[in-house]
Amino acid sequence: MATLTNQFITESLQTRFGDKIESVEESYGMLTITVEKLINMDVLNFLYNEASLGFTFLTDLTGIHYNKGEDLLGVVYHLHNLPENVRIRIKAFFPKADPVIDSATSLFQSANWMERETYDFYGIIFTGHPNLIRILNVDDLGYFPMRKEYALEDPTRHDKDDSFFGR
Repeated sequence: MATLTNQFITESLQTRFGDKIESVEESYGMLTITVEKLINMDVLNFLYNEASLGFTFLTDLTGIHYNKGEDLLGVVYHLHNLPENVRIRIKAFFPKADPVIDSATSLFQSANWMERETYDFYGIIFTGHPNLIRILNVDDLGYFPMRKEYALEDPTRHDKDDSFFGR
């Protein structure tokens, strides 16, 4: 078996998915691949099931909110090939107005809790998730606290001394 390199992974994905791979970056040696949201599970299944790739461990799954320019939400998957000790990052973005993406729980059982947490904090709906409910915030919380939609501090408060916080 050949050594699993970033170039090999990139070529395998581009051969299989073509222009549905939106971008490929390599930051600090970690390969980051951005894909269309409609093929997120196809890409994850390919990376998992293809014997020459073998990314069978989901290290982390989280959400992102970019509110500059286009108002986008995203999901980031960190995958690990344990025998080769290779890690990659897969990203999928979508408009905040349509925060829906397929659940990875059918492939990775560990995605269950991480998707619930991402739903709880970002409002991203994972279709096919077995029990997508809030787990850390109260059920009647009317917003998603990790979205960049709210001021960090109450501008009407005068009882705080910001000099203690380096401002």
